[in-house]
Amino acid sequence: MGIKKVGVIGAGTMGNGIAHVVAAKGFLVILVDTAQEILDRAISTIAKNMDRQIKKQILTEEEKTAALAHITTSTDLEAVRDADLIIEAIFESLEAKLDIFGKLDNLCRPEAILASNTSSLPITRLAAATRRPEKMIGMHFLNPVPVMKLVEIIRGHATADETFETISDLCATLGKTGVEVHDYPGFIANRLLMPMINEAVFAVYEGAATPEAVDTVMRLGMNHPMGPLTLADFIGLDVCLAIIEVLYEGFADSKYRPCPLLRKMVHAGHLGRKTGRGFYVYDKK
Repeated sequence: MGIKKVGVIGAGTMGNGIAHVVAAKGFLVILVDTAQEILDRAISTIAKNMDRQIKKQILTEEEKTAALAHITTSTDLEAVRDADLIIEAIFESLEAKLDIFGKLDNLCRPEAILASNTSSLPITRLAAATRRPEKMIGMHFLNPVPVMKLVEIIRGHATADETFETISDLCATLGKTGVEVHDYPGFIANRLLMPMINEAVFAVYEGAATPEAVDTVMRLGMNHPMGPLTLADFIGLDVCLAIIEVLYEGFADSKYRPCPLLRKMVHAGHLGRKTGRGFYVYDKK
């Protein structure tokens, strides 16, 4: 199946990043969210990120203009009715995603592929909300989407080979490396990353070291570009907690138990960069 028009549901950090990379490769994009102000902010973010790419000579002014012209926005889900591929990129809630996919299944053409950018929720469970489980797949882009090369391509239990091959080819066209993974809690990226972040939080919780010390050890000792607690603040502590809870519940294994300090910080609203305070304090501007 040829992909020409792509719907992206959700215009937040991940959604606008996906729209950016898809439009930059010449595909038509319909970006959908619940409010026009969210969509306007997304287009502004995409334009600013493209300006950064122009400064780095990754993109030209002409390519930026063409890419932005390929993106249309809407607050109506109906706008994706004739898309060939619809990528859901809303917040990590199983109930909300099930609702979206049920609506998309009723709305979109039978041959359209439905994909989720979920970072940890089961694709097979999401596919059960539709009558096209063979057309359902996971496309887990990494943040920031325009920069990160990896896309985890997650097969649900019934995902057809043709669907997988179409999405794998699309990832290559987008300049991404698509890696096939199977539908287990956390897939691969977060199954490995989140226990490391959770253990770093435990180290602080138990008084083994300060956040600064933990991050310095991992940066200088393990050559990580940023420490796990800085990364957790960047991702959002609420997102980290949600993913580690998916691992804990999905495997029923105590090694994935969320650190009480992580849960306490989320309850306090200290979610990292987006709230101005997490393991570190940030300038909200």
